[in-house]
Amino acid sequence: MMSSFCLMLAAVLLAQISRACDSDNEEQLLTTQDPEVSYAQAYGYTPDTWNALDNQPASAGSPVDDYSNLYEGRTRNKQQHVVKTLQSAENGVQSEGRLALGGLGANLINAGFFNNRFTPANTWRPFATLANRIPVSFNPNFDNMFDMFETCVSPNGDAGICAPGSVCSLFGGRPTGSCSFGKVCCINTINKCGGVVTLNNTYWQNPSTPIDAPSSCSLTVRTDTKLAEQSKKPICQIRLDFISFTIAQPTAGNCVDTFKIGEATTVAPTICGDNSGQHMYLDVPSSAITPSNVQFMFTFAAETASRSWNIKIAMLPCGASYLAPVDCLQYFTAVNGKVRSFNWLDVTSTTTRQLNNQDYNICFRTELISGLKATQMCLSVCPVRNGDAFSITTPTTTPAAVAAAAVVAAQNTLTASLAIQAVAQAAFLAAGAGATAAQVQAVNDANIAVRNDQAALASAQATSVAANANAATLSGIGTSAIINAVNTATCLYDFLLIGGARDANDVGADRYCGNALNPALIPVAINTQICTPVRPFRITYHTDGTEAAVAAGTNVLPAPADTANTGFCLNYEEK
Repeated sequence: MMSSFCLMLAAVLLAQISRACDSDNEEQLLTTQDPEVSYAQAYGYTPDTWNALDNQPASAGSPVDDYSNLYEGRTRNKQQHVVKTLQSAENGVQSEGRLALGGLGANLINAGFFNNRFTPANTWRPFATLANRIPVSFNPNFDNMFDMFETCVSPNGDAGICAPGSVCSLFGGRPTGSCSFGKVCCINTINKCGGVVTLNNTYWQNPSTPIDAPSSCSLTVRTDTKLAEQSKKPICQIRLDFISFTIAQPTAGNCVDTFKIGEATTVAPTICGDNSGQHMYLDVPSSAITPSNVQFMFTFAAETASRSWNIKIAMLPCGASYLAPVDCLQYFTAVNGKVRSFNWLDVTSTTTRQLNNQDYNICFRTELISGLKATQMCLSVCPVRNGDAFSITTPTTTPAAVAAAAVVAAQNTLTASLAIQAVAQAAFLAAGAGATAAQVQAVNDANIAVRNDQAALASAQATSVAANANAATLSGIGTSAIINAVNTATCLYDFLLIGGARDANDVGADRYCGNALNPALIPVAINTQICTPVRPFRITYHTDGTEAAVAAGTNVLPAPADTANTGFCLNYEEK
């Protein structure tokens, strides 16, 4: 046994020495990609396209200023660049000492060559400390078998992590494809309730068995640098990608099925409905300082509904250039694209799809356009086939308010007529056969009055419906407007905030609502493109907790009831 071990160890030493004598070309092949770049490419990002220190535009005649600021301060700035340079220099020193005596453990022993001969239940590890006692050099790119930020993409497009096959199996992963140094591209999937996630790029899918209702299904994401698989770098953010997401639709804007997030620094809204293709960024305390247990929970109501999901969970390291800015639930990192509210879908709907109690920021990284920093971001409604691309609160107008007041008046008149009719009929019935002609006439007059008042009410209601339908197509801006001599809320309770936005005619507004995106002072039913020069680019979406009418009160402005709001879908482009 001992002689076999010695032969094996000698073979390993000879292999290490022979690799040290290889050409520079082989040395370059053994160099792994920057984990941050690898991660960003796995996501389809163009990492740091506007970072002047790492990617200066080819057309620039002189160095471009560092674009980091208080808002985009999570991107690499000059100090971070210096640190990275120093780290690279240190790694170079380590690489040059490959024939010096170092630690074999991270290369073979700790990677499973010896220790994986023993089952996880067996705590006896005869070779656990051998690496620290054998002076053998190692390739620095092999120094962490749990390098969770060396991401990979499987042949079918799923994101995973590069890990030894034995480690992938230990965590229940699915090996698909290969990585460098004999590692596999490990795809980790959980399709149960009540699990705990500690690996980057994990997919949480709905259970294969039917979901009972009412019930709940939860998952915990644990961040802690004491975990071997997270020892590479501390975690500061979690990104959720809703690859697929379908649960019950809301009732009057209130979720009956719910998806909630707890124990994150970011206060995420409760969502439901259809959210495939959406994403969220969640801030968490640095896992090197404060471990976190972030909770994801579905709650299902008793009603029948189609429920399924596939959520990709990515753990983002502190200091990474691709972190979202603080307080940005969503973060877009392309020159152009599409942004939409949760549960917005291009479908015909007569019910409310807009979710209540939404309050979050949507942020956009400032990109380089032709070598120069973008100076504005323009927004326009998405083209739709069946749905409504912009429907945030139901606006009202003076004609609609007058018609609504006429309905109230007609209802009051009818109520009074019904009361008179009831009295006349009671007197007539009490008199019986001895009823007088006057009593008979009173009943007839009361019946005629009721019929007339019913017709008047129907007419007022029809007028109100038409006026409201016309008003519902119009744009809305600001917080309030004088409607029928009453100060009435406009974009006060539900709104999209786009600071400094203006149209092509230089007409501007900050708050937008209604059924058309337009800053016009007089509401119109025409959507138009608006652009904002305010950087960093950001919009804020807010809805209150009800779709019902808001009655006037002390420090409370009245507002009409909302009808079938859908939320928004906007195309954005930086220029």
